[in-house]
Amino acid sequence: MTRAGRPASRVVAVWCPDWPAVAAAAAAGIPATTPIAVVSANRVVACSESARAAGVVRGSVRREAQGRCPELHVAQNDPDRDARLFEPVVAAVDAAAPGVEVLRPGLVVLAARGVVRWFGSEETAAERLVDEVASVGVECQVGVADELSTAVLAARRAALVPSGGGPGFLAPLPISQLSVEPALAAPERAELVDLLRRLGVRTMGAFAALSVSDVASRFGADAVAAHRSARGLPERPPSGRAVPPDLTVEHACDPPVERVDTAAFIGRMLAELLHTRLAAANVACTRLLVSARTGNGEELARTWRCAEPLTPEGTADRVRWQLDGWLTGRSADRPTAGVTLLRLEPVEVVASGALQLGLWGGVGDEDERARRALVRVQGLLGGDAVRVGVLSGGRGPTERITLVPVGEEAVPSSDPDAPWPGRLPPPAPAMVMHVPPPITVDDDVGQAVTITERGLLSGRPAQLRWGSRSWQVIGWAGPWPVDEYWWDPEAAHDIARLQVLLDGGRALLIVHRADGWRVEGVYD
Repeated sequence: MTRAGRPASRVVAVWCPDWPAVAAAAAAGIPATTPIAVVSANRVVACSESARAAGVVRGSVRREAQGRCPELHVAQNDPDRDARLFEPVVAAVDAAAPGVEVLRPGLVVLAARGVVRWFGSEETAAERLVDEVASVGVECQVGVADELSTAVLAARRAALVPSGGGPGFLAPLPISQLSVEPALAAPERAELVDLLRRLGVRTMGAFAALSVSDVASRFGADAVAAHRSARGLPERPPSGRAVPPDLTVEHACDPPVERVDTAAFIGRMLAELLHTRLAAANVACTRLLVSARTGNGEELARTWRCAEPLTPEGTADRVRWQLDGWLTGRSADRPTAGVTLLRLEPVEVVASGALQLGLWGGVGDEDERARRALVRVQGLLGGDAVRVGVLSGGRGPTERITLVPVGEEAVPSSDPDAPWPGRLPPPAPAMVMHVPPPITVDDDVGQAVTITERGLLSGRPAQLRWGSRSWQVIGWAGPWPVDEYWWDPEAAHDIARLQVLLDGGRALLIVHRADGWRVEGVYD
């Protein structure tokens, strides 16, 4: 028995180490033992064990990682890929022990009571789950403990924590373990961990020894949740809030849906409707059941558990991931007919105060209305028809913008804060040409101006001709030469950019390539 006489409800966690790297290897068709690094914004966010052995660490820039491990296979971060390839693992665990909840791709949890009753003991259940996951070609570790967060940390150490032994298991762990699992901790948890370390709190046991009142008054709400986790208690204490009626949303698909993009649009529409009902009921969702029915009567269902209340974007992401995994998974697990019914059902809700809207920026009312309008247009025109720009790293104006579809993660293709030798200085052009038109630039004697091998102008620009019109050049800045991909003969190219001021006040950004000068941008 546990507190207040409630029966113990132990938790089993199944963790697949380095899942983004494992998924990237599977997508590329290479062995998982290959040194692999997954990068986002030009920094390593995940890597394989063989890559770590070669010196690659999370947070390092891509070039540094490749320098430490020349044979490193680099893949871009792709949450859709990770979720799609994780579905066979979830299905394997669910086949052996129903009731699986997905925390994130690479990590699932389930109640221990049923699986232990079926297999006889926690040790036998853990061995069986490892075997089931291995049957789909993936390695995993299993942990069992009284509370969810303790079980997740136990899975990272392949430990079975005895009943009531959570605090003793957690006490010697470093304080950094409070933020190691993104499915259980908000991003700002890393700042709390850094502050505690600077204050001399180095272990979870030392943090647990602090009084609750001191933690709440000094550090805030997230620290209270972390403190409960360090003490071996559930981060969210039981709340007797029942799920209000009439929150479930569903959509009948006629004709049946077989394409992922079409199903994702329906899922996004349902996510909007669900959050409208949640807001009206003054609650927010922390556990979501995504279910579907096919034309042949097959029933598909999966529960997603989240550390924080779901936003409309977070709900739409999880629906898209789940549908992608169902419709494009292994042929043995794929439904035999299209989806005829899609349903979203909140399983656990909290007070809506846990999900704050922005006051200046963030998810304010105006931003929310604009986003809903974009989603409606996207539903009419297609997923890639409506995109938003994300500031990225690069040398030219076209390279510094990454366009991503509305609703997807705003991840730049490269780190905007990294050094970019040869980068064009501010200000940026007000208009960038999608297809740069050709022009000619002549000097004082009518000779064409080019770029020399030393990256300098061959003459003084005096006249610019664009189509049938010509202007006098009254000033210029540059050139800024760029020698890119010199190590790859097929991709290598030399360019140089020049800012020119024409008579009449017009300013242009022009670029010199192998085929001559072109207009890349126009300044306002």
